Amino acid sequence: MQHGGDLSEAIARYGGPPGAWLDLSTGINPVPWPVPTGLLQARLHRLPSRDDEIALIEAARAAYRVPHGAEIAIAPGTQALIQWLPRLAADGAVAIVGPTYSEHGLAWSYGGRDVASCDDIDKAPPWVRHAVLVNPNNPDGREVPMDAIARAAGIMQQRSGWLVIDEAFADVAPDLSATALCVDLPIVILRSFGKFYGLPGLRLGFAIAAPTIIRSIRNALGPWAVSSSALSVGAAALRDEPWAIATRAALQRKAAGLDAVLQSAGCDIVGGTPLFRLVRHGGAGGLHEALARQQIWCRKFDWADDLLRFGLPTEDEVDRLRKALA
Repeated sequence: MQHGGDLSEAIARYGGPPGAWLDLSTGINPVPWPVPTGLLQARLHRLPSRDDEIALIEAARAAYRVPHGAEIAIAPGTQALIQWLPRLAADGAVAIVGPTYSEHGLAWSYGGRDVASCDDIDKAPPWVRHAVLVNPNNPDGREVPMDAIARAAGIMQQRSGWLVIDEAFADVAPDLSATALCVDLPIVILRSFGKFYGLPGLRLGFAIAAPTIIRSIRNALGPWAVSSSALSVGAAALRDEPWAIATRAALQRKAAGLDAVLQSAGCDIVGGTPLFRLVRHGGAGGLHEALARQQIWCRKFDWADDLLRFGLPTEDEVDRLRKALA
């Protein structure tokens, strides 16, 4: 599996209509922010306006605690930003802290860069100009402390490079965000809207960085990069702080419940975030196959044959997973 969230491979191999499948291969909130009736349709008849963009940027600035002096670029999902950054950054090699989301390494490689791998940001090779880390990391949920981030960003600054931080899952732990460092250090933060808010099909993401970096990103994306519907829904959701607070607590409870179900089936919890759990199982390949035959799709990895990642099921889906594991 290259990515989670696409049932095409599962259906082609194991059959069944899409509606019969329980897709646990992603880290997307299964209980999305409730989009008000008509909010999507109301904006489909016109192009996105500058006022719509400003409203979303203001909402994102508050929700992500972006300080004055740092700017925000809106994109049609963080994947678009991941593709662009290697083409906008200064020449030079990059270190990717992994194992992590594979598209980072692929994007820099496709951009003609030499790519080094390391298992700790403090171990980035001295010959790289840029570095990329995911915080909290996908798939193991590892968290990088702020002092290590500041130290690495200072080193990249001396090399006239960037430290790219993918905070796709930081909504579940806002204190992990490095937005406060963006003003004085060459940090580019990526924030994904769809995962925490459960609306990945909206295709909405953000880059947060110093004004000169954001200017180059905006120029690369061009006008009307994000739909009017995405702008309006994103702004409304990001302003809904009570929903975000309640959702963080609910995700923690659901993750604990999922842990109990997985452990009862002989899985060891080795990492994750409240949106997904990483487990080790001696027969991970067979377990993945057995679940797929029951039309339950979880995430396996080419680089580790004893690991599986499970997204959160809804309360109605937990019993189905428990019975299938049994």
